[in-house]
Amino acid sequence: MIRILVVCSGNICRSPTAEGVLRQALDGAGVAAHVESAGTNGYHIGDGADPRAVAAASRRGVDISDHAARQVRKDDFKSFDLILACDNGHLSSLERLRPKKAAARLEMLMSFAADSAVGEVPDPYYGDERDFEFALDLIETAAAGLADTLKAEQ
Repeated sequence: MIRILVVCSGNICRSPTAEGVLRQALDGAGVAAHVESAGTNGYHIGDGADPRAVAAASRRGVDISDHAARQVRKDDFKSFDLILACDNGHLSSLERLRPKKAAARLEMLMSFAADSAVGEVPDPYYGDERDFEFALDLIETAAAGLADTLKAEQ
């Protein structure tokens, strides 16, 4: 079983959405996985996912309503096999936090999105419903690519 952590800023929009979408995509592909999410910052610890993210995910059959935000911890680099950053700022933060002998592989979530010219999932927090839908479109594309990659590795 592969253990995956998805990371964004506050763990209330992009990463909980990706957590739910990845769980569904990997399960559908028959890939045994444990998926969680976290934020690089701690300002939403314990909060649920943003209601707009919950609504957008729900419209696509993904339930993230029971999410509780948490911050990335150094021990995550031991507990997870793959840590996926939603944008380059998160990747930089993770690289700084990563212990020297950590086994976890760091990747951009969008690196698994075949044929996508978009390298990051933009933060929809300050946007509207369309921004949440666009982020979800990107996350679904990346999740499908990751599911295909992991299925091929089995």
